[in-house]
Amino acid sequence: MNEIKTLTFYSNYFNHHQKALCDEFYKILGDGFKFIETMPMEGFRASMGWGENTPDYVLRTYESVKNASIADKLAVSSDLVIMGTAPEDYCEERLKEGKLTFRYSERPLKEGFIKFFIPRLTKKYIRMHLKNRNKNIYVLCASAFTALDFKKMFNSYPDKCYKFGYFPVHKEYDLNELMDKKKKEGCVTILWLGRMLKLKRPDLIVSAAKNLKDLGYDFKLHMVGEGEMRPVLEDMVKRSGLEDRVTFEDFLSPDKARERMSEYMIYVMTSNKLEGWGSVIYEGLNASCAVVASHICGATPYLIKDKENGLIFKSGDVKSLTNKLKMLLDNNELIEKYGRNAYETMHSKWNPENAAKSVLKLAEGLIKAGSDGFNVKYPDKEYIIEDGPCSKAGYLKNNWYKDGK
Repeated sequence: MNEIKTLTFYSNYFNHHQKALCDEFYKILGDGFKFIETMPMEGFRASMGWGENTPDYVLRTYESVKNASIADKLAVSSDLVIMGTAPEDYCEERLKEGKLTFRYSERPLKEGFIKFFIPRLTKKYIRMHLKNRNKNIYVLCASAFTALDFKKMFNSYPDKCYKFGYFPVHKEYDLNELMDKKKKEGCVTILWLGRMLKLKRPDLIVSAAKNLKDLGYDFKLHMVGEGEMRPVLEDMVKRSGLEDRVTFEDFLSPDKARERMSEYMIYVMTSNKLEGWGSVIYEGLNASCAVVASHICGATPYLIKDKENGLIFKSGDVKSLTNKLKMLLDNNELIEKYGRNAYETMHSKWNPENAAKSVLKLAEGLIKAGSDGFNVKYPDKEYIIEDGPCSKAGYLKNNWYKDGK
């Protein structure tokens, strides 16, 4: 990795979704890596346990003029800059000088084109994307739908998008011990965990649980979290006669949430298309759960290979979700098979260590190839990553998944 000695990552705030990846960059680059935090974390996220003890590589621009000045200089001098949600000023000067920059982005059109009718946002889009489309900037896609969204937006990053995501800590387990731990309840256990908001669609799993009980299946569903839908869900459970099957628990810290995942056999992720990525999918796979995930979540197409390391259901469709859970309840061997394969997927490819190395490998390849923006000069074969983080991102439509096929 001799080409990359200095890497600076700009984002709004430092949190547990970024720490593991940043720790890996720091292991490789030492003091050559810096994370620039440009604003304090919102109170509601901090109260959920999103805050982290600040490592030495984090620099907060809002704490002093000196820090702000260092951040400005690193934006131009670094061998590589990764731009998350941060002021665009940081990358404009380096792009003028032709220096390699990676934009770290979820899908920009998860809410549709409505924002293009707001003049302030249209101006921002033109500045960030259209003005830079011919420059030495590439996209790390934190959603399987990012590349197509940018193509729809006047082909902003033609053939310059790569698979990526968010990378919580990868936990190491003894799989045999973990599988034994998951079986202690004596029946199939299902977990739903997250903020209980409309976009997360927690109502789908309660409706599916009602269907499964009516069909005579034995299982337990545990729901962790709080939010505007919590009272609605509790009422659904009472009206459906599910009190003997469904239990609730309040918010857990990130560490305790990961521990809870390790106790359950199946993890269900129900969000609609407003879920940009869905780190709980990553965490559920790492905890060797048989994950059943909505097809429209940004992480699903990257992380889940249907009927190999998990199952995919059609977003918003209770019948589809019920059928996928029936498959697992009818064949408990599948639960363990998918769980073991899930852990291997994360252990071998989708983990912070591999992601950090892949970023540096891709960047080195692009620098050696002399990429000049729109006229993309592709990395030599030795720098091409065929699968996993930093492999080429394809174009995926919202309706890509055909249930039952």
